[in-house]
Order: sequence, then C-alpha cells, then structure tokens
Amino acid sequence: MKPLILIAEDEPAQMELLRYNMESADFRTILASDGASALALVDEEKPDLLVLDWMLPEMSGIEVCRRVRARPETRALPVIMLTARGEESDRVRGLETGADDYLVKPFSQAELVARIRALLRRSRPALTDEQLAYGGIVMDIASHRVSRDNVPVQLGPTEFRMLRFLLERPGRVYSREQLLDQVWGRDVYVESRTVDVHIRRLRMALDIEGAPDIIRTVRGAGYALDVSAN
Repeated sequence: MKPLILIAEDEPAQMELLRYNMESADFRTILASDGASALALVDEEKPDLLVLDWMLPEMSGIEVCRRVRARPETRALPVIMLTARGEESDRVRGLETGADDYLVKPFSQAELVARIRALLRRSRPALTDEQLAYGGIVMDIASHRVSRDNVPVQLGPTEFRMLRFLLERPGRVYSREQLLDQVWGRDVYVESRTVDVHIRRLRMALDIEGAPDIIRTVRGAGYALDVSAN
C-alpha cells in the first residue's frame, strides 16, 4: 500500500504542485486548505505523514502540529513544516512545536520528496521495505508470497491487499469503511459487508494448524491484525 500524505496548504497553485509531485513520487495524497480541516483529516484518514504549511486559515500550522503532538494516537505522526519564514528563531519554534523537519519556501520539490522518504524510513520502515512481518506472518511484496510460521499461504488479490494494509499497521483497528477505501479504493462502490466476507477468507487462509486467530474483531469498530486477538 502506497504511503498516504496529507498536504495542508491554502494556496491552490502550491497545493496542486505538491499533490502532483507527491503522486509522481508514488505517494497517495489527501488535501486540506485550512488548519481545522487538516486536523479533522488526521483523525479520519490516518495519514502516514503530514506536510503542513505554517500560515493556514482558521488554525495555524503551528497550532495543528501542537495538537497532533498533544494526542497519544497521533503523537508519532511525522510532520514536515513548510514556511516562507526563514529566520532561525522561526525554524527553532517550528521544530520545538514538534515538527520533524522544516523547509523554507521556495524549495526544491525533489528535496521535499527525499525528506519525506527519509522520515518514512525512520518512522514507518514497513512502508519502504519489500518484506513485512508480524506475528509469524511474512509477506514478500516483490514476489507476492505470504507465509505463516514458514508455511506458504495462498491468498487472492483482494486478501493480499487487505493483509498488506493490516501488516503495515498492526494493532490498529480499522472500520469497514476505512478498509473499503484503502483496499478497494474510493472510486469503487462495494457494500461494507463485503469486507466481512474477505476478512473471513483471510482468516481461513491464515488458519495454519495450531496457529491462533490473529485478526481481532472489535464489535461496532472494525478489525485489526493483533497477536492478542485471542
């Protein structure tokens, strides 16, 4: 699953340029034109990284960053701050607020992409690895092979995508709607109960003899890949 980048920028031309370059670099993007919307999307979409302009309407980038860092569920979200403010005191303030990196406009789009990749490697190595592993499950993305406790697991394309998404974020609970968006895509209409069908197929495929169920069902909330499922 491609990393999801939230771009918070109020200048339409700059937002479009950032979106184009992020998607050209093989990232997925979501967009916010003000601070309040950015904060809401952090909760709703669970991005892998936030590209945040300092000067945003309704709520400044500094305040968005402060609130992201204040909440346990988003404290580790990587944040790159973009600003026209080049004074050292401003850079220090941005970093002290919790930004992981800081770029002064105008900047090279290639440099921004490089810094995003570097942050993702440090914070979420699973997003850049060719192999994902958790709870005895090993997925080789390049060869499209999966095993559990060294026993090969046969998966259909949808189950493979679903398992990959869950392996990138073990322990986190995702609703049926979130899984539909991430596994099937937002432009495809699929009934939410279809998720249950594919979860059941995935469970059966991973049910290697003697291995516990690793998919946790949270009533009214969704599913998670979790070694403490049982």
